[in-house]
Amino acid sequence: MADTHRIHFEPVDIEMEVTEDEKILDAAFRQGIHLMHGCREGQCSACKSYVLDGDIQMERYSTFACNDSEVEEGYVLLCRAHSFSDCTIELLNFDEDELLGGVPIQNVRTTVRAIEAVTRDIVSLRLEAVEPSTFEFKPGQYSDLTIPGTEEHRSFSMATTQSTPGQIEFLIKKYPGGKFSGMLGGEDPRQGISVGDDIALTGPYGSFTLKDGHVLPVVCIGGGAGMAPILSLLRHMNETDCTRPVRFYYGARTGEDLFYLDEILELGKGLRDFVFVPCLSESADAVPPVLSEVETGMVTDVVDRREDELAGCEVYLCGPPPMVDAALELLDSRTVPNDQIFYDKFTSPAFD
Repeated sequence: MADTHRIHFEPVDIEMEVTEDEKILDAAFRQGIHLMHGCREGQCSACKSYVLDGDIQMERYSTFACNDSEVEEGYVLLCRAHSFSDCTIELLNFDEDELLGGVPIQNVRTTVRAIEAVTRDIVSLRLEAVEPSTFEFKPGQYSDLTIPGTEEHRSFSMATTQSTPGQIEFLIKKYPGGKFSGMLGGEDPRQGISVGDDIALTGPYGSFTLKDGHVLPVVCIGGGAGMAPILSLLRHMNETDCTRPVRFYYGARTGEDLFYLDEILELGKGLRDFVFVPCLSESADAVPPVLSEVETGMVTDVVDRREDELAGCEVYLCGPPPMVDAALELLDSRTVPNDQIFYDKFTSPAFD
């Protein structure tokens, strides 16, 4: 049996136990401690922390997330770190409200209830929680779905809310050769995922959530299957009669890549000063008539020319990594404070 050690986190004065064979971030989740995290694969630096004392070693990680000089100084990525002694770690990024108030990680057996194509390359996957019969999460979070027949998983954001705790929807972009997405809606159901199949779900993860008591206007920037967590936020805000102004910029290639428009516009009727701006990067042809306005160009360029007061807003980002990177550059140039920016940046294997 692996040895167990104690981790003390500064400056929050929280302690927990960790075994040598589990990652520190996973140990925190197991004990209900919600540390900041992103990709959980050592590539995004969201969980970067500083070792004040103790013996910590890391599994393989990206030097983009934590370079060699940082490692020599004592920085680690908690999602890749193992402890081999009692340790004291300084958290560089944390949310005091979330630390001990996050939703515990759950392992849920689910059954596929529906698979529906919503665009030429995005599929709605609807699951029903079976054991247990409910799944608790905060709007905007994501979960791991196990690829049937393997021990691998892929991460996808929930599009639903706690108004349907046993029914969970994911919006999944299909990629050529995708190990998970390629199993959805294939021509041969014997080689794919079908209605009635079981899928193991673990979660929730992520900090892409609305914070209680915050009052700043909300700007959402999404693209592709990044619609899912934003739709969850909008559904939640509508259900809770949230009074914060909301503007939603959604990037797609053409009008044929837009979906759930009727619901988005209907949700907007229950929100304050709601504006929905589809941004088409390739062609403005085939725009559905239900839309009153459409912009052309990359979604970040549209946001740049339309939003004058980004520094006075909370900004929620979800989409392909290049879109998230471009949006972060824009927000940095507009001096938007880091604590007003929320995103979960999945890495490439988590998208398929």
